[in-house]
Amino acid sequence: MVEGAETVAGARRRGARVSMADVARLAGVSSQTVSRVSNGSTSVVPETRERVLAAMHELGYRPNSAARALKSGEFRTLGVIVFTLSTTGTLRTLEAIAGSAAQEGYAITLIPVAVPTQDGVLGAFTRLGELAVDAVIVIMEVHLMDAADVRLPPGLHVVVADSDADDRYGMVDTDQRGGTWTAVSHLLDLGHRTVHHLAGPEESFCAERRARAWREGLGERGCAVPAPVYGDWSAESGYRAGLALAADPECTAVFAANDQMALGLLRALHERGRSVPEDVSVVGFDDIPEAGSFLPPLTTIRQDFHEVGRRLVARALRRLRGEADGPGASLVPTELVVRASTAPPPR
Repeated sequence: MVEGAETVAGARRRGARVSMADVARLAGVSSQTVSRVSNGSTSVVPETRERVLAAMHELGYRPNSAARALKSGEFRTLGVIVFTLSTTGTLRTLEAIAGSAAQEGYAITLIPVAVPTQDGVLGAFTRLGELAVDAVIVIMEVHLMDAADVRLPPGLHVVVADSDADDRYGMVDTDQRGGTWTAVSHLLDLGHRTVHHLAGPEESFCAERRARAWREGLGERGCAVPAPVYGDWSAESGYRAGLALAADPECTAVFAANDQMALGLLRALHERGRSVPEDVSVVGFDDIPEAGSFLPPLTTIRQDFHEVGRRLVARALRRLRGEADGPGASLVPTELVVRASTAPPPR
């Protein structure tokens, strides 16, 4: 092994790239064994694996992913297109995608689209094609994937989150309708005559779904449907909209389309002297980590972002491998988390 190490050292001094054969000589194994270790195979005994890894470290060897891709036909990379990195849902879904991809031995390449236009979508797909990815996940909040004149490059395996894309693409989403109905039912079951809605931006798919489900839920119970007020997902927008809701003496219950806007709503109600939940009950959506630390702790609808990310990666890999995946949406269930921000209406 010393002789092999000296040979490799000489090659490195001449500027030559360290090869898999060099690692094999130093570790005293075959090149096939080095390849299996590089690819994460579990068929190599631990002692041999450690010896190969030590040789890689000593020599500064980096596996040639491009060469592996040419041989296997796979780049072991998933492309992810996102339209915003500022919302809790997108960040937590992206985190879950990265973790699930890593468990499957894949990396991710992230492409943010600054301007959500059709040209922006096509440009993102073109960039991913140049960067060599095996499949694409799109975290989509805006009305683009359903546009008739959007034509994606052929041969791409595409899975979409937060969209109403048609059956051309696999889709994974939180059960927006079920979660919203649970929130509305919780407030009505407490005795509130109706539920006001602090909605997300009108161009957002999930905000649109929650607003539609809110209307349907009230209609199913025979309740009046108040005019919604709109925010942009931020706590500041929730505060501004909350000032209008706080001024309405008939408002005793509010369903906010996300927890951040609910936070701003709580501030507005407090400033206008309306106590939560004694005067007004509030339910959010997301169950962000801070929701239990709001004042009062927020009743909310919990989304399972980890499961959304896991299903997105699973569907992308099934399509990549030519396995049966099926059209349509895969809906991830939600859960009502009851805390201190909801109570029966004032008598």
